Amino acid sequence: MNPPRRSNLATDLLRSEKITGRHLDRLAVVYVRQSTAQQVLDHQESTRLQYGLVSRAQDLGWARERILVIDDDLGQSGASAAGRVGFQRLVSEVSLDHVGLVLGIEMSRLARSSTDWHQLLEICALFGTLIADLDGVYDPGQYNDRLLLGLKGTMSEAELHILKQRMQQGRLNKARRGELAIPVPIGYVRTPDGVVALDPDEQVQHGVRLIFRKFEDLGTLNAVLRYLVTHQIRLGVRQPDRLGQGTLQWHAPNRMTLQNLLKNPIYAGAYAYGRRQIDPRRQRPGQPATGRVVLPPEAWHVLLRDHGPAYITWEQYERNLARLQANRARAAALGAVRHGSALLAGLVVCGRCGHRLHVRYDGWGERHAYVCHRLLSDYGAGRCQSLAGAALDALVSRWVLSAVAPAALELALAATANVQQERADLLRHWQQRVERAAYDTDRAARQYRLVEPENRLVARQLERAWEAALLAQQQLDEAYHRFLAHQPQALSAAEQAAIRRLADDIPALWSAPTTTTADRKAILRQVLERVVVEAVGASERVAVTLHWVGGHQTTDTLIRPVARLDQLSYYPQLCARVRALAADGLAAEAIAARLNAEGYRPPKRRDQFGRHGVRELLQRLGVNEPLARGPCQVVLAADEWGVAALARVVGMPTITLYDWIKRGWVTARRRDQPPHGWVIEADADEIVRLRQRHQRPAGYYQRRCFVGDAAAEGAAGGRQTPVGSAK
Repeated sequence: MNPPRRSNLATDLLRSEKITGRHLDRLAVVYVRQSTAQQVLDHQESTRLQYGLVSRAQDLGWARERILVIDDDLGQSGASAAGRVGFQRLVSEVSLDHVGLVLGIEMSRLARSSTDWHQLLEICALFGTLIADLDGVYDPGQYNDRLLLGLKGTMSEAELHILKQRMQQGRLNKARRGELAIPVPIGYVRTPDGVVALDPDEQVQHGVRLIFRKFEDLGTLNAVLRYLVTHQIRLGVRQPDRLGQGTLQWHAPNRMTLQNLLKNPIYAGAYAYGRRQIDPRRQRPGQPATGRVVLPPEAWHVLLRDHGPAYITWEQYERNLARLQANRARAAALGAVRHGSALLAGLVVCGRCGHRLHVRYDGWGERHAYVCHRLLSDYGAGRCQSLAGAALDALVSRWVLSAVAPAALELALAATANVQQERADLLRHWQQRVERAAYDTDRAARQYRLVEPENRLVARQLERAWEAALLAQQQLDEAYHRFLAHQPQALSAAEQAAIRRLADDIPALWSAPTTTTADRKAILRQVLERVVVEAVGASERVAVTLHWVGGHQTTDTLIRPVARLDQLSYYPQLCARVRALAADGLAAEAIAARLNAEGYRPPKRRDQFGRHGVRELLQRLGVNEPLARGPCQVVLAADEWGVAALARVVGMPTITLYDWIKRGWVTARRRDQPPHGWVIEADADEIVRLRQRHQRPAGYYQRRCFVGDAAAEGAAGGRQTPVGSAK
């Protein structure tokens, strides 16, 4: 090791008694940092001063080859250790016990964060590394030096906070006056005197206004984007430069551009500052995420309405934000219009729990139902209610059609005006494109004529540019004429008559094949805010309340399909009526006809009672069905049954009961007059015995004597059936 130099008295005084041979055996690290690249370029005196610490390290006793300069963090802020390669290298060298002394002109050069600074102090104290600045040499292992170094680090962090606060307050005060220059979006330019104005290019302005009009009509971002792409509409974007308003370039629209355009309050004439603020919880070291989050208008730093030129009103801007929020696919949001068959998706609200009903599709989307299962999914409770969607859609559609019927003339005029406005917008767009193409061609021609003919190097390039402009103009003219032939500007008399005719017959327009489900949904959402439904128990009756836009309400009752007969609200009356008709001797088919005529309806999706449904009800009620075949009808006495009716009551196949008749296990007789059918005598006890006999296992009667068994049953109180009584 080279012995320390002792040149003069000043050097001896400069050396500290804290520096020992152990420190001199290790490296002396000079840490160099400037906060920004501008400081590196403009404040070079500070950089020279930091590099001059190499001489101070030599004066303290280190040889030049044992001095390490770390300047990887030039242009990096000291607010955090993230991204500072030089500081991380310094910590690594100290942790490896390679460093005896760390030099910096001041503590703020090493770190302006207490977290990073105290971490460095802990490591230096652990490995016995000294820290030096222009004021002296410090040992982090000693309490007094540790206290002083901690105070200097705190002051360094406070200094950074004060600087940031001073700049932020100045920026905020300027923003409160609306004078802070912020970048302007598409459709605006900033004049040389700093004033925000509309873009002087008419085509740029027309494109922005067209986006707002189409969003008002179509209601979703995707629909507006598809419209722009279909009609080949491009947006004019200014590339900023220092010479003026910037070069105008035409870009294809995209979803993010449209979303930013609809959410920016500058288009409503407002000046806003602080729309996106930093949330430290969302910052990730070493990742591109900035941690900025979008805040609601009430949390912005500055909002000055009517501050500049506007494309839309503030009320329209708020409506656009509300519609974008409602279009989000969330449980509490209305949601955008989708192509499913459910017309009221997002509009139906449960009258019991207040949540929105979900749509459940069955049968490949052909049938749908509205189901409220929020309590089931969130709390494990039972499902509130569910109802078939077709019945509710039909009821609400009838009310909506009756509500808009008086406005048929206004609808026709509005439809005509909308079609004419859309065609006028497209025509203007095409005319502006043709005009721009003509200008580009003339400009290319002028540039070619101004060049010297002898300068063929330039003339050839300008000639090719002129030819390309002529070709582009020709292609655009052809496309423009095709557009005029396909879609003229003015509506013809036949088209106007067709619009009036369709508006006069709104139900036909509603059910027309050309009217899509999405169109019907959009119409419903224009007039309805929500539809509240509440089923009356498990019955078929549902209370429906329509909340119209404007605050008016309409109440109605929906008859929905249910699964079982006993769910019907008039089930007791239905049972009593069926018993009465059966007592009058009417057969199942006649009973069904009488019930349908009196207005009774079965459950599920059947419109009328049928023979089989009446027989099932008679079986459930335990009522004998009168026999009937063709025009002849048989009236049975008490405790007499037809074969099919008794088989249903016992719960056995009809063929088995015929076998029992053949075996003589039941008392039966055949009618001598038409219809020639079997009539079986069976009271309540006999029916119980027959059920017990049917429930015995197969082969039971092959293993036992039937007569003895029958006698046993008779002794037990059952009816003994004589063998051979069947004729």
